[in-house]
Amino acid sequence: MAFELFIARRYLRAKRRQAVIGVVTIISIVGVAAGVASLIIALAITNGFRQDLQNRLLASTAHVSLERAQGDGIREWRGLLERMQRQPHVVAASPSLYEQVLVSRGARARGLLLKGVVPQYESRVSELLKAVKVGSADALKAGDEFLNRAPQNAPENENQPSAPGAFPPIVLGADLADDLGATVGSVVMVTSPQGELTPYGLVPKYKRFKVAGLFKSGFYDYDISWGLIRLQDAQDLFGLGDIISVFEFKIDDIYQAPEIGTQIEQAAGPGFMTTNWEEQNQPIFHALRVEGIVTFITVSLIVFVAALNILISLTMMVMEKTKDIAVLMSMGTRKAQVRRVFIYQGLLIGIIGTAIGLVAGYVLAYAGGHYHWIRLSAEVYSIDYVPFAPRAVHGVLVAVTAIAVSLLATLYPSWSASRILPAEALRYE
Repeated sequence: MAFELFIARRYLRAKRRQAVIGVVTIISIVGVAAGVASLIIALAITNGFRQDLQNRLLASTAHVSLERAQGDGIREWRGLLERMQRQPHVVAASPSLYEQVLVSRGARARGLLLKGVVPQYESRVSELLKAVKVGSADALKAGDEFLNRAPQNAPENENQPSAPGAFPPIVLGADLADDLGATVGSVVMVTSPQGELTPYGLVPKYKRFKVAGLFKSGFYDYDISWGLIRLQDAQDLFGLGDIISVFEFKIDDIYQAPEIGTQIEQAAGPGFMTTNWEEQNQPIFHALRVEGIVTFITVSLIVFVAALNILISLTMMVMEKTKDIAVLMSMGTRKAQVRRVFIYQGLLIGIIGTAIGLVAGYVLAYAGGHYHWIRLSAEVYSIDYVPFAPRAVHGVLVAVTAIAVSLLATLYPSWSASRILPAEALRYE
């Protein structure tokens, strides 16, 4: 063991003439441990929110979306769908039709983002159909043969009407159904702003649907405002003919979405544009990144307070050990070695506190994530508990920061110790 490290360990373990120095040293270790544990937990929460939000979004939405730049819908989409499915990095593709509508049941009404889907394709791109907790989405699959039907020339003949007395199926978000007082088997009315022109003017078009299932995605914004119907029923309701509004893609690398989106856009030809999950949710993820940085800086103040305790503890120890240092220097110990004694002492305090803090932080973060200790209001935060997702890289970052701050706190005491003059310190001994 190095001479300086040996002395530093002895100084830490030795009994003090002044008990307050030992107390301040213990407080320094506890302070570093508390700061490190707090940073690990805070970063785990921030990362948990980001990761949970990302997983829920990607489970419910597409990685890349392709649509017309003019927003006038995509015609002759069947052939384009087959061609897009063969593009590199594309795992699955699905045609969809979106519209904002009003859904009502009795006196209750809410806005609804209605999505027309082909279930056999939709289930490969998103998890919404698999998230049906009450009822079943099987009723939507009855229209899968629609994809292979040749389109008709006249829009009004595009969709075959439902059997008399039968209502087409709809799958609603569970929270939306609660607001409407609807359950599986209930009939709801969907009113489209894409009205019909009559001698009395533009009249909103409406259609009744039977609730076949309720999905619970875990993302409140979807569960309170989304509904799924068959693509042909959506086209019939909106009177658009054989048109879709967007192709949705699932790709093999979500972090290459911008580059893959550009390739898909080029393959589709002129007049098309793509968006990806990062662009659609950029404000949310940017806010989470900023929150993570602010949290790291704020909680790091605990470590800085602990570093001040280290500085005070070492300064008081230098004052207590003045004669010991003078004796060591008179026996040939160099100034650099004296500096290293107190640097090592501060580092030992920082390393011990950091190790305790890392263990405590990761244990608490794991337990909090596993047992969902902290509950939230889903209406406000979109999720109903605080997610914890600790990462190893955060431990490395926090450990380096804590030890570096502890090292900085040793600079003045070690410099002060190296300036002791043996003749002056031992003059009256």
